[in-house]
Amino acid sequence: MDLNARYRAWLHVRRPDLPHFTRGEDVPLDATCASLARDKASHKGIGRRTALRELSAHGVNQAFLDEIAELTELEYLDLGWPVTAADLSPLRSLTRLRHLVINSPRNVTDFGPLLALPALERLFIENAKHLRSLEWLAPLKERLVALGIEGSMWTPQPIASLAPLEGFALEALFLTNTRLEDQDLSPLARMPNLRLLGTALNAPKAAFMALKAAKPGLECSWFDEAVWTNFKDPKPPRR
Repeated sequence: MDLNARYRAWLHVRRPDLPHFTRGEDVPLDATCASLARDKASHKGIGRRTALRELSAHGVNQAFLDEIAELTELEYLDLGWPVTAADLSPLRSLTRLRHLVINSPRNVTDFGPLLALPALERLFIENAKHLRSLEWLAPLKERLVALGIEGSMWTPQPIASLAPLEGFALEALFLTNTRLEDQDLSPLARMPNLRLLGTALNAPKAAFMALKAAKPGLECSWFDEAVWTNFKDPKPPRR
């Protein structure tokens, strides 16, 4: 398994036989793993499937999220596109949750409730309309193993700066389709455990090569001179 797959640990890849449902009531009471796509109120009943350890949920509105919060044995939760719930505070009850994916949380303005998840090790947030600063992540500095703050296929994710991540214990950082406003990669050189950087072209070549020199053991596709043949530095940040 390559590092990318190891740290992302996609549920559908690890469990190719992942059972998929469109009604919460159809999920067996003893199921430990499931995928559920909501249609109107079809999620109802999922909160009683308390044997679930891994769940992929699609079309999560607030009522759906509130029921998911009843699944206190969950260790892996993928909130797939689109997440229309606005309040993440119900997730605080998921004290065993280690891996969380949130795709397109268009209405979420406060990600602070995620800091209350005591077992969280891997956090992936994609296409978050109201997320730009990473300062709120500071309490997870010693806990996160993998972090993804990423854009969608068509929409880049703006990030003001990576400076708030300096000194984090991260082993893997994913910045797919991001626009780094200060184009500064130097904070990553001061991440002692970082092994994998999966990122968009969001800084000039000189910044990537300086990071390569500082962390020769770090894996990043932009460290390969050949990759730059058809690419130019991104436009400099606005001053």
